[in-house]
Amino acid sequence: MPHSPIPTPKGRRLSGHLAEFKQNPLDCMIRWHREFGDIVNFRIFSQNFYLLNHPDLVEQAITEQQDVFVKIYDPQKPKGLQLFMGQGLVTSTGPLWNQQRRLLQPVFQRRNILTLQPEMEKAGAQLIERWRQFEPGAEVEISKEMLHLALEVLTNTMFGTSVLDRVDEIAPALDVCLRYAAATVLNPLDPPLWVPTRRNREFKRALATLDAVIYGMIDERAANPGQYNDLLHLLLSSTDPETGAGMSRRQLRDEMATLFVAGHETSANVLTWTLYYLARYPKVMARLRAELRSVLNGGVPTADQIEQLPYTKAVLFEAMRLKPAVALIIRKVERDTSLQNYPLKAGSLAMVSIYNIHHHPALWENPEAFDPDRFLGQKVSKYMFLPFGIGPRFCIGNQFATVELTLLLAMLAQHFDFALCSDQEPEHDMAVTLRPKGGLKLSVRAIN
Repeated sequence: MPHSPIPTPKGRRLSGHLAEFKQNPLDCMIRWHREFGDIVNFRIFSQNFYLLNHPDLVEQAITEQQDVFVKIYDPQKPKGLQLFMGQGLVTSTGPLWNQQRRLLQPVFQRRNILTLQPEMEKAGAQLIERWRQFEPGAEVEISKEMLHLALEVLTNTMFGTSVLDRVDEIAPALDVCLRYAAATVLNPLDPPLWVPTRRNREFKRALATLDAVIYGMIDERAANPGQYNDLLHLLLSSTDPETGAGMSRRQLRDEMATLFVAGHETSANVLTWTLYYLARYPKVMARLRAELRSVLNGGVPTADQIEQLPYTKAVLFEAMRLKPAVALIIRKVERDTSLQNYPLKAGSLAMVSIYNIHHHPALWENPEAFDPDRFLGQKVSKYMFLPFGIGPRFCIGNQFATVELTLLLAMLAQHFDFALCSDQEPEHDMAVTLRPKGGLKLSVRAIN
């Protein structure tokens, strides 16, 4: 059967689709999906891209041809997230990735995660106490507050320390690193890091800030081992079951840098968008609060009770469907291949649009509606709903995130009402993770 040509938007001769894509990558991908269908070919200068918008294409690429669709990985020429995550679990590949996955897998077992629940509860209680000092109906910058909350949970559970006194350093540094990483993937003509441009100097300063925090934690723990019940202790004591080797200091730094992004940036965005939808749909909030009242009676959920909150989880899942924390997965096409009847060229980059799949009108009934019921009483295909990725590189921290998000949402929803400060839906800001552009303010009122 002859190959079918892949639909391609009209672009410019030299730069291809750079101008249109750079203006707002996510909105551009949404529009291309609507206009051209489930697979779209585009180009930025000499770099060729394929946009994949359907679960069948994802299954063929990520699962059936995982040796062809590979992570972008060159430790000699780091790109994207490698520039500040190094060779952590998200960015590494091959034997190193296999070794790190084996080392980290026991750390994220459910029994270990449940021992960290008191620290999650403590961070939530501190935020609740602080919010109770606000005037009723105060306008609160929710996205900033959730970033601080998730960072406090992360550093207390993972690394046995609080960094709230340095959060105004860490949060902007992470933002700079994420935006820089995204730009290096999307524009192949960006100057290399050694060229002293303003953006390169800004990135190096941000990276130095993060390194100072992370190496400071590592060195402090090495000097004062003591008795700890956190993931840094488990990382320091972990050994490869096959070789008996532990992690080097640099590898430990890379894994901690990875956890900083994967462990707090994503959770903060999920909570931000969830609270936005609860403010927008009071009937959903009322039903959520009824479940919490029935199961928890005003308390904080125990490990067993977290499993008894199906509607609470459905609310979180629906928020993750509509606003996936990571809206895009990128893989390099290692050799010429095909998906369905479409030819794909070696050296191209395949972009799996989680956002477009989560909004696909052929997969979801009324896909733009916020409807948690779609996650109750029915199993959703793993290729239709991808908040934690897919395939062998499925997010290792998915259970940690689920426990954290369920616990914190249950706490916040029992203590506060949320109302919109604006009728205008927030614009998208995609810098690796999906945030509300310019932040998100909600009116917050204590209810008990």
